[in-house]
Amino acid sequence: MTTLQFLRDGQPLAEVDASAGDLLIDVARFHEVPLHWRCGQGTCGTCAVHIAHAGQPATVKVGRKERNVLLRAGLIDAAQAAADTWPDTPQTVRLACHLLVTDAPWQVTLPQDN
Repeated sequence: MTTLQFLRDGQPLAEVDASAGDLLIDVARFHEVPLHWRCGQGTCGTCAVHIAHAGQPATVKVGRKERNVLLRAGLIDAAQAAADTWPDTPQTVRLACHLLVTDAPWQVTLPQDN
């Protein structure tokens, strides 16, 4: 088990336990964290978040589907959409429906308009 802290505007919203391998969107839904989503399948881009963890900075492999959805949503540019590895930093936008929880604690920042 690991701990996930959900934040908005730097303010804590919830702190929950999750298991490595859980989808972040499922954890948020189960614990009624106010993370908006429409499809839950990785096609709408509504569940965009930022993740901070102790292993940063690093690099992360991002799948083509997630990159295309983020590009279509205007959250990344074409150059970033073309790269299959990205910097893993707290500024990197990711989709909660594509993120598997790891065994390290995370801070998950939700967008303001969520």
